[in-house]
Amino acid sequence: MSLLQSSLHALCVFCGSSFGSSPRYADAANRLGTLLGENGIRLVYGGGAVGLMGTVAKACLEAGGKVTGIIPQHLASAEVAMEGLTELIVVPDMHTRKRMMFERSDAFAVLPGGFGTMDETFEILTWKQLKLHDRPVVIADIGGYWTPFLRFNESMAAEGFVRPEGLELYSVVSDVDDVLPAARNNLDLASRVHERVGLF
Repeated sequence: MSLLQSSLHALCVFCGSSFGSSPRYADAANRLGTLLGENGIRLVYGGGAVGLMGTVAKACLEAGGKVTGIIPQHLASAEVAMEGLTELIVVPDMHTRKRMMFERSDAFAVLPGGFGTMDETFEILTWKQLKLHDRPVVIADIGGYWTPFLRFNESMAAEGFVRPEGLELYSVVSDVDDVLPAARNNLDLASRVHERVGLF
């Protein structure tokens, strides 16, 4: 059994339904999907077949992994629901999609994306801030894509709208190979903290 597999069984990936302007984004999505498949970690994602979404899912499947896609009915055609997934769940709306992605995941990774990816990321961070969960959130700052977002978060903290500890709700890596170790390490840390305070 892989060390990664021991504590991390399902990773939710938020990412774009477009490829973006640089091939490095698709390369990162392909690499992450491959790593998930090779380590026996289920991919949970938005169910689309296009852009980075389709890339990470296809790579995971080709590496022998399992993939759960969750897509709203109204996006099943726009994002072109992926065929051949281990599990495809069509839901009535975006809220249900995000809730089910959360329920089926041990941790979250954020690859480059647009408004939808930011919506998913802000919601999962807000839930964590409100102590509705303590699952790892790893932002993959591929080629510095998320650097302006990270600086904006720091600006919100500096202006008093986010507490300083809010910047600790997520970890940041610049290399997609570091996503799974970061998620696993944060899972293990949370587990040890919970054990000390008697939550488990």
